[in-house]
Amino acid sequence: MSDRTFLMHLGGVIETATKHPLRNRDDLSMIYTPGVARICMAIAANKEDARRLTIKRNSVAVVSDGSAVLGLGNIGPHAALPVMEGKAALFKGFADIDAWPIVLDTQDVDQIVETVAALSPGFAGINLEDISAPRCFEIEARLRERLDIPVFHDDQHGTAVVVLAALRNALSVVGKDIGSARIVLVGAGAAGTAVLKLMLHAGATDVTVCDVQGVVHREREGLDESLRWIAEHTNATGRTGDLRGVLAGADVFIGVSAPNLIAAEDVEAMADDSIVFALANPDPEIEPAIARRHAAVVATGRSDYPNQINNVLAFPGIFRGLLDAQSHGIGTEVLLAASDAIAATVTPDELNANYIVPSVFHPEVHKRVAAAVRAAAETADSSA
Repeated sequence: MSDRTFLMHLGGVIETATKHPLRNRDDLSMIYTPGVARICMAIAANKEDARRLTIKRNSVAVVSDGSAVLGLGNIGPHAALPVMEGKAALFKGFADIDAWPIVLDTQDVDQIVETVAALSPGFAGINLEDISAPRCFEIEARLRERLDIPVFHDDQHGTAVVVLAALRNALSVVGKDIGSARIVLVGAGAAGTAVLKLMLHAGATDVTVCDVQGVVHREREGLDESLRWIAEHTNATGRTGDLRGVLAGADVFIGVSAPNLIAAEDVEAMADDSIVFALANPDPEIEPAIARRHAAVVATGRSDYPNQINNVLAFPGIFRGLLDAQSHGIGTEVLLAASDAIAATVTPDELNANYIVPSVFHPEVHKRVAAAVRAAAETADSSA
């Protein structure tokens, strides 16, 4: 092998390590038997001590069934494992969290829920990853109801947190407000639905959602439960038709869908000082260079253009804050706090059309997200 990427992945990209050296019998007797029995008995007497006396305190499970991996689709658990390893490496590198890749050889909802629940005692948080919609909604909801640790589906909520942060700053650049902006969102799957819900919580009032069949509206036939919810909470003026029709005059386009959905003339037909987030990966809904001809602010999911909307800005700090707070769950207030922290990392002097979100390598972003999440989680726990 001469490919550098393949060479980097030989044998995987993570490993475990001991925190204390095994130099002699005395070390062995404390790390393992007989000394470890005292630790076991302490935890047996008080289950919460597992957070203090074991790796649970700093551990997150990164769980996938391989059904929706990156833009590659349903490639199965074995092929999903490199992504989960990479995610674990990011947890460690950006937030000093010990994350464990777990891939499941089943795509049955009940079996996934039971398996993750059975594994949960060893972890202080669950990061669901690359699980296809609509199954991911039910899996997350059932696990959140059942477990006493935070359950976070990054494809949904990580995306939503960063998109909202970028949108707040982009609107500031063009002098518009989320409460009055007309927003068109394309994609009603896991990411799109989460982005929608967080925008609504943040004050968006005029959002129209489109999927492969066009505009989602109350009179459209064949809506499933998720689309019915979208229809009932968006598009108050009852717009119908296709994407291009509703995009005319819109202030914001957010795409979490498929490549090459819109063209230059569609962006030109948007409102003055328009914002285009073309986030489909690796090929966006419109080429950024084309969108820039007419839009004031353009963002993508790619690293080779300015304004990369990258979940790595969110999940390490979110889990760091949740673990530090010893949180038993995760609510909307935590997601909003994380989004605000990301947006505020870009100072007013720095903010411009080509810099609406910080780099994932910004030295403060993950610390600020963690601090904001910890404060929000502790406040939520104290008022519960």
